[in-house]
Amino acid sequence: MKRFSIALEIWVLLLLVCTALALLCFVTIDVPLARYCWKIGRFLHPLNKPLGAPVILTVEAVVTVVLVLARLVRGHLSLLAETVAVACLTSICAYDINSHVLKPFFGVPNPSAVLHGAQHAFHFWKGSGMSSFPSGHMVLAGALAGVFMRLYRASRGPLAALLSLAAVLLIAGDWHFVSDIIAGTFLGLSAGMLAGQGWAVHKNLAPSPG
Repeated sequence: MKRFSIALEIWVLLLLVCTALALLCFVTIDVPLARYCWKIGRFLHPLNKPLGAPVILTVEAVVTVVLVLARLVRGHLSLLAETVAVACLTSICAYDINSHVLKPFFGVPNPSAVLHGAQHAFHFWKGSGMSSFPSGHMVLAGALAGVFMRLYRASRGPLAALLSLAAVLLIAGDWHFVSDIIAGTFLGLSAGMLAGQGWAVHKNLAPSPG
């Protein structure tokens, strides 16, 4: 119970820090940096379809179904396979919540809309799944990575590097503002870490076979 209380305090502290940092970027560098990246983004836009959320979600769904079928046929899965399934499901759920709840709630126009005249502001309950804040891609990737980071400590460095690369590409490609990236990464990692912790507790409490 004490460990949970400490973890919760750390999470709340990180939430406050990320909120403050996101708001600071929102009012200072979001739009200027988007304008600067506008021309650069054209060279990255061909990646939009192959690395778009629908493609990633489809891959995650297929992987999950295959693993579930393998579990039904074989009767068991390796710890790594179980982790992959949990990570994919967490990623899909986190993305869906972000797209249907958080983005519509905050209602922040995406960089393309802002650079064509829309106001870079929070339009509460007036957004849609196409809104910009928080970044759906970073929620998607962060949730997937968070599960592995919780269950496999050795993965934290490489996954952090990959998340950083994804963040840079999303900003350089003018798909997202910096504040979107900060919020999306924090939410995704939070969901992933929580799911990973829940799965770890479940495995520890599960009765031994036979």
